[in-house]
Amino acid sequence: MPARKQYTPVTAAIDVEAAFQLLEGRWKLLILFHLFGGQVRRFSDLQRLIPGITQKMLTQQLRRLEADGIVKRTDHHEVPPRVDYRLTDWGQALCPALDAILEWAERRDELGSAKPAHRARSGGNGRETS
Repeated sequence: MPARKQYTPVTAAIDVEAAFQLLEGRWKLLILFHLFGGQVRRFSDLQRLIPGITQKMLTQQLRRLEADGIVKRTDHHEVPPRVDYRLTDWGQALCPALDAILEWAERRDELGSAKPAHRARSGGNGRETS
């Protein structure tokens, strides 16, 4: 295994921001959580498991995750068409990092941090209101 990259505060911030951008979007994390643990899901399964997502949006998000190397798409070339999705090894390796973020968030009260001002979403249009 090659030596780990050496970071400065600036390069670390840039690389973490780039990693977060891979996960940016209303639906990507939900898609990932439905694929963790080696789950293989058909498009229709994901659409059923994620209420409120449109076919167009699911297609866009899956294509983006595939282009970024997080999700693998398998077309079985059957009639009727059958396509399924699973995480790549790199995508599956994201699970412990997200789990660590959940644990970090759960420790807020324990460590005495002030509560953040939560932003509510309005009407599903993607715009946030305070």
